Amino acid sequence: MSELTDEIKGNWNEIKGKVKQKYADITDDDLLKAKGKKDELVGIIQQKTGKAKSEVKEFIDNL
Repeated sequence: MSELTDEIKGNWNEIKGKVKQKYADITDDDLLKAKGKKDELVGIIQQKTGKAKSEVKEFIDNL
């Protein structure tokens, strides 16, 4: 498990709130599917919003 994944899991509640603020299309069910996994979260946000993978990754990395 990578350090980044550990960090995301550790701050998961904060991250969920910020993701929902920025991307209104993301639901609690979507976040439950990701469960702190960065790649899953990036994929879900991409699918729901049509944003570029690099843009979504940068947003998450800066949280």
